[in-house]
Amino acid sequence: MPHNQIHPTAVVASDAVLGRDVHIGAYSVVESKARLGDGCRLECRVVVKEGVVLGSKNEIHDGAVVGGRPQHLKAGDRIGGLRIGDANTIRENVTIHRALQEGQDTLLGDHNLVMVNAHVAHDCHIGDHTIITNNVMLAGHILVEDRAYISGGVGVHQFLRVGRLAMIGGMCHIKADVPPYVLVDGDTSKVVGLNVIGLRRNGFTSPQINEMKAAYRVIYRSGLRWEQVLQRLEAEFPSGPAAHFFTFLSGCQRGCVQERRTPRHAVIPIKPESDDPTRNLRIRKAS
Repeated sequence: MPHNQIHPTAVVASDAVLGRDVHIGAYSVVESKARLGDGCRLECRVVVKEGVVLGSKNEIHDGAVVGGRPQHLKAGDRIGGLRIGDANTIRENVTIHRALQEGQDTLLGDHNLVMVNAHVAHDCHIGDHTIITNNVMLAGHILVEDRAYISGGVGVHQFLRVGRLAMIGGMCHIKADVPPYVLVDGDTSKVVGLNVIGLRRNGFTSPQINEMKAAYRVIYRSGLRWEQVLQRLEAEFPSGPAAHFFTFLSGCQRGCVQERRTPRHAVIPIKPESDDPTRNLRIRKAS
C-alpha cells in the first residue's frame, strides 16, 4: 500500500489533512487545516500555508510558498483561500497568495506549469494547461484562460484577462486584456497576429484557423467602432472556436491590447558598377 514519506525535519500541523502517497521534503512546513491530495510531492523548504487545498499529484519545488497573505493594505484577519487542482508543477521560489476576502479563493486549475520565481497574486483565477514562466508577475484579480502561455519577466496589471491559447512574449507589460488565440510581441507589448503554431499543436483544423483569421481581421483591420466590431463578431462567427472572440471581447472592461502596426521597411540596394563607394548606397522605401 502507498504510504506517506515525511522528512524528520518537516513540520506538519496535527490538523493538516494528507492523502495517500504524499512526500514532504526536508524543512518543509504544512500549516493548520491545509489539505494535500493523493500523490502530492513537496520538495525542500516548501511552505503550504493555513487552509490551502491541493488536489492530487501536485509537485511543489524548493522554496515555494503557496497560500501567503495577500499583499494588500486592506487584508484583514479574515482572508480568503487558495485552491489548487490536480497535476500542477510549481517550481522553485514561486509565491501564490490567498484571496483578499473571506469566502473567496485564488484558483489554480489542473496541469499547469508555474516556473521559477513567478508570482500569482490574490484572487487570480488560472485555468488548465497554462504555462507561466520565470519571473512572471500577475497582479490581483487576473483571469488566465486555458492553455495560455506567458513568457519570462512579463508583468500583468490587476483586474485584466489573458485569453485562451494566447502567447505573450518575454518582458511584456500588459495593461489591457489580451484576446484569445493571439501573439503579443515582447518588444512592443502589442498584438502581432494569431498564435498559429500553438493552435495547430492543439489540434485546431485549417478551416477553424481560417475562421479565426477572419475574426482577427474584423477586430484589428476593419476600422469599425468597438460596438460594430462586436456586432459583426456575433453575427459572422456564431459557433466554433472563433465564437470565443465575441464571448471574451464583449466582457472587456479595460480595453484590449492593440495591434502593432508594421513599419514600411527600408532597403539598401547595392550598385557595384559605380566607382564611387559613396554612391553605392541608395535608401528607398519598400513598395
